[in-house]
Amino acid sequence: MNIATTKGHHNVSMLGIGAYRPQRVVTNAEVCEVLDSSDEWIFERSGIRSRRWISGDETARSMAVAAGDRAIKNSGIDREQIGAIILATGSWKTKIPHGGPVVALDLGINGIPAFDVASGCGGFGYGLGLATDMIRAGSAEYVLVVGVETMSVVMEPTDRNTAFIFGDGAGAVVVGPSEENGISPTVWGSDGENSDAISQNYDIPEYMDRAQAFQTKDPETEPVGRMVVEMQGTRVFRWAAITLPKALSSVIERSGVSKDDIEVFIPHQANARINTLMKANLGLADDVPVANDIETTGNTSAASIPLAIEEMLVSGKAKGGQTALLLGFGAGLSYAGQVVTLPPAPVEASF
Repeated sequence: MNIATTKGHHNVSMLGIGAYRPQRVVTNAEVCEVLDSSDEWIFERSGIRSRRWISGDETARSMAVAAGDRAIKNSGIDREQIGAIILATGSWKTKIPHGGPVVALDLGINGIPAFDVASGCGGFGYGLGLATDMIRAGSAEYVLVVGVETMSVVMEPTDRNTAFIFGDGAGAVVVGPSEENGISPTVWGSDGENSDAISQNYDIPEYMDRAQAFQTKDPETEPVGRMVVEMQGTRVFRWAAITLPKALSSVIERSGVSKDDIEVFIPHQANARINTLMKANLGLADDVPVANDIETTGNTSAASIPLAIEEMLVSGKAKGGQTALLLGFGAGLSYAGQVVTLPPAPVEASF
């Protein structure tokens, strides 16, 4: 008896990109209305001047669908050719159901395999790696990878460690076969020993028990409180300083290209100073542009890399066909990176 196997496409690339940025622009001054900080302090330490937060009828679902729809249109393929959806997110409002299937439904391609990846700020890199391997294995021909976050919903606005950092948004790419390979092997990893450096203040059962216990208490004097993200910034920075240089070197080594071939550097938009230091430590040429979408978008976790790619292509800082180094890192603690060929600049952009 011979059980059937599949064979896919050896060469895989990002064929189109799409994004969605919420309408509401939140400046550092507005954040500081409730946060004990200042515009100067925030910018000096993070490189952030403003961020986008959802408002009105905007949701993670609507943003994911908008970004995915634009990515499909910009790729030039028919949406019926999309064989799977990978949704990278850590802030989807429900664990059950997961988000992928409803995104597929809203995109008009209900019925295809659709699943979520929760790998923190490295989520897009994990999704891109999975999509690439799926196509090479023959599990799908075209895969839509979407990174979406509503971080404004899961952070505490008075927490000086997190409140000024996070933004909302969605970015997506269509991944599919190509004449020349445009996505290197993924270099990825995790560190469970430091997992609590970025965490929730309560786990879900603990929060449910807390809410039930507080039914008999006065919410004015003894509030239940919110389930929010907490971060030990110094601990994360130290982990990043040790882990990321090794990861970046491994990405380039496994990609088969040399450091001198890298034309664009697009790291996760966590901190502008960290990104500048990573470029310097890696020894990239001075004229290699570094993504700086964090200045007006903030840290959008799993959405940050595709949003940064779109910004660089739309602004002309980068061009389709250039060779780019990607690296996502954050909660988990996890990281994932690739060397890629950038997709064409989007015809339909988010700004």
